[in-house]
Formats: sequence, C-alpha cells, structure tokens
Amino acid sequence: MNYTHITVERSYQDKVAIITMRRPEVHNAFNAQLIQDLQAAFTELLVDEQLHAVVLTGDGPSFSAGADISMMKASAAFTQEQNVTDALRLADVFDTIHSFPCPVVARVHGAAMGGGVGLVAVCDIVIASENARLAFSEVKLGIAPAVISPYVVRKIGETHARMLFVTGERFSAVRGREIGLVHTVVPLEELDAAVEQTVRELMSSGSQAIRACKALALNVGHMDHDTARRYTAELIATLRAGKEGQEGLRAFLEKRKPSWVS
Repeated sequence: MNYTHITVERSYQDKVAIITMRRPEVHNAFNAQLIQDLQAAFTELLVDEQLHAVVLTGDGPSFSAGADISMMKASAAFTQEQNVTDALRLADVFDTIHSFPCPVVARVHGAAMGGGVGLVAVCDIVIASENARLAFSEVKLGIAPAVISPYVVRKIGETHARMLFVTGERFSAVRGREIGLVHTVVPLEELDAAVEQTVRELMSSGSQAIRACKALALNVGHMDHDTARRYTAELIATLRAGKEGQEGLRAFLEKRKPSWVS
C-alpha cells in the first residue's frame, strides 16, 4: 500500500517489518492521516504469519509528540458525538498494536508525549535512548490521557499513573524503565544496535512460538485458575505436536540450529 505519513520496510527475508512515522517537522505528531496510515499498516501486516516482529519508530528528532495542534483545534469544534468517533479511531490503533499477534518493538528517541507515550505503552518491547523524554502531557492542555490509559495503567500500575497523569511532568527514559514503561535504555548512538540485537534474538525463535508466547503474556493473567489450566495445557500440547515444536526438538537432539535460524 501507499502511505502518506509512514513507510513500511522489510528486513530478514521479509520476516521483520519496520514502520517509521514520517512527520519529522512536527515531531511525528498525530493527525488523522497518520492515524489512518498506522491502522492500515498494522492491519495489512496481520495476515503475515511468518512475521517475527515489527519495529515502530519515528523519523527526525523525536519518536512522537502526540496529537497535532491542528488536530486538537479541529476537535474543539466537534460535537460530542464527533469527538467520540474521533477518539475511537485513535483507540482502534492502540488496540490493533496492543493485540498484534507478534511482538512490536518500539525504538524511542527524543520526545514521546501524550499519545506518543500511548504508542510506547502498547508495544511489547521498548528500547529508548538516554535522550528520550516522556510525559502524559494532556493535563497541561486541560484534557486527560483517556484513550491511552487502559494500556498505560497495565504497564506502570495505578500508583505511578495517579502521579504522572495529574502532574503531566516530563520524565526520563531511565525513570520510564524504573516504572515498567521502558525495558532498555542506551546512549543514542547505540540505539540502532540495541534494536538490532533484540530483533536478532526474536529471529532465533520460531514465529508461531513467539506468537503463542505473546498470547500467553496478554491473556493468562486475566483468566481464572481452571480456564488458565486448560488453556495452557492445550497450548503446549498443540505446540509440541506442531511443525515448529517438532523441528525445535529435533534440532536440540541433533545439536544443530533449527531451520528458522539462518
């Protein structure tokens, strides 16, 4: 597909997709078209079952500054119903990324504000540069981080959300790591290498096993004991009997790399 504000590139024999937001002049702030492009790209990639990972990043000096000023100006003139519809479009993007079947890796640098932190929260693996600055800045504009809050609270917990949502203060990538929003912090010059190392780690595993592991992490904590017991037993039985499971076991016994490792 042709996109206006993002590019989608492939690497590792098309097993990794790199989605780059490309509105550097406004720090990759969201407008309606960028939201539409992200939704379309992740929806298109959904059908590729051989995909091991998606890397999400931003062009220019920042990851994403959140909502564009022009977008916020336009919403001020919307009716209540129009504002709800507009917010649901953004919610759809976050939900699509959050529930995407394979891991989404966020490469974060510069500013990640408001909805930009929402993107960070819905990614599975977050690698940030030391120069990254984050904030739930909505409160400074007289609004709230409403749409992103379900994903953020799951990541950082109520105690941190209660403080950071109401103050809107900026915090470092290191602080983000301390509260569970960021996983790895490196100097800016080492950011690409850190992302590459993570991608290589993902490439050393089977794509279907990766997807099963992500599904476990997303779902099992919300199940009651009996449901989780049955779900996990059926999952491991299916994986053991599956093509990847059989190949992985044979490779281990034969002391060789499995076929998916190039």
